[in-house]
Amino acid sequence: MKCFVVILACLLIPPTTSAQESKRVPQGIREADKAEAEFEKNVPPPQARHRLPPKDLKQKAEELSALAQSIPGDIDLTAKGLLPSDVLAKLKKIEKLSKHIRTELAP
Repeated sequence: MKCFVVILACLLIPPTTSAQESKRVPQGIREADKAEAEFEKNVPPPQARHRLPPKDLKQKAEELSALAQSIPGDIDLTAKGLLPSDVLAKLKKIEKLSKHIRTELAP
């Protein structure tokens, strides 16, 4: 019975490895890390993007707001079975304006 307990204990307890073996990094990984660090040192800073003046940005935002405010009325007409001819063009213009403003404001 003691023999059975010893064998069972040996099977259930995983063998331990030394801490040095588990932290060893392959040579290729170290070289890749060094190359990446060297690359980051030599990369030039990003170029400043041309930004719209705040006046133009505000004008685009106001245009976007006006278009967005006109959409609920158009949607009410579609509920009655009428589709205003320009509603799809307005929605496309809203998409373009919002994307343009978002790209101007993004870092």
